[in-house]
Amino acid sequence: MTTHAPLTASPPPDIATPVELDLDARMALTLAEMDERCRLAILAIDINSAHITIETSPEITAPLPLTPTTAPKPYATPIADLLHRARNRLLADGWCRDAVFDDDGAICPIRAIRLEAAGNRRRADDACVLLLEAIQSDFRDAETIPSWNAAQTEAGPAPLYLDRAAQLAHARNI
Repeated sequence: MTTHAPLTASPPPDIATPVELDLDARMALTLAEMDERCRLAILAIDINSAHITIETSPEITAPLPLTPTTAPKPYATPIADLLHRARNRLLADGWCRDAVFDDDGAICPIRAIRLEAAGNRRRADDACVLLLEAIQSDFRDAETIPSWNAAQTEAGPAPLYLDRAAQLAHARNI
């Protein structure tokens, strides 16, 4: 029989006590973990989409042709809508200064309103009253729309004041 040396109890290994981490240390560990997760996710996307090929065609990459369009119908009330349509017609047909219309087809603001009113004289008259009111808010000496229109040196004010009259009609819900 063999004799063995008596077993002596060895001291237990030191068990480390957990260290409490402060907020900055916990956030740094979380940030490192999130960085690793993001890196793995990007790698997975690269691997999973490596077989996808994209073919471009000239029809897709070519810019779309731009065609001028009129502004959408922004007003629901009849007079405001009429004034907005008259503004668009004036822009499309051209502005005429000293007459109701000219040989080139350009028109004055009143003609634009009357054409867009399509025979509804009362609605056209109401729109003209609002147009004159919008004009007189800035030009107090303007007695009539034709006299104001004849005093203009460029086309810009006519559609601008048709637009202001449309906003006025919209604000009044007419």
